[in-house]
Amino acid sequence: MIGFLRGKVAYLLADDCLLDVGGVGYRVTVSGMTRSKLRQGEQAMLFTYLSVREDALQLYGFATQEEYDVFLQLIGVSGIGPKVALGILSSTTVSGLCSAIANKQASLLTKLPGIGKKSAERLILELKDKLAFVGTGDGEEAFVEAAPLGDGILDEAAAALASLGYTPAETAPVLKQLGTCQTTEEAIRLALKKLSRS
Repeated sequence: MIGFLRGKVAYLLADDCLLDVGGVGYRVTVSGMTRSKLRQGEQAMLFTYLSVREDALQLYGFATQEEYDVFLQLIGVSGIGPKVALGILSSTTVSGLCSAIANKQASLLTKLPGIGKKSAERLILELKDKLAFVGTGDGEEAFVEAAPLGDGILDEAAAALASLGYTPAETAPVLKQLGTCQTTEEAIRLALKKLSRS
């Protein structure tokens, strides 16, 4: 199994990056958190997990050992595959997820993509004693940040910012401060100004 890859980020795509390792381009699927740390043309090291299916081999990559370890725990839960696990890690912080599981907050976990009530209960049951919980709060803040904003223009702006590599945890607080915007373009422009200052 490939433990990690180190190379130059040749291309950054919506959910993948192409990592040039000694002239070989590896397509690695990454979470939103990891993608936000990558810069095209710069060196990067990713901890990797190779998913083997009958019809495909797929590499998943993570910027930190912590995110990689939590990913492995998630896919060990019945009904949680690599894509759902990656969606979870793209929608909240590792500490927020661990805190919600430690505090048995199923209502917060159901806000994550692909997680219903039964899946949330399974996550709590199977992981509450396995994860080294790094969160010290109640986890709610991270999940509130990742939840939909409920405004069409702001939701579209959030999706556009995500495609630029910003995570929900970075963009949601900024978008909430914008107030009323007339167009999606205006919301994106104002959000980018605020994000560039932070």
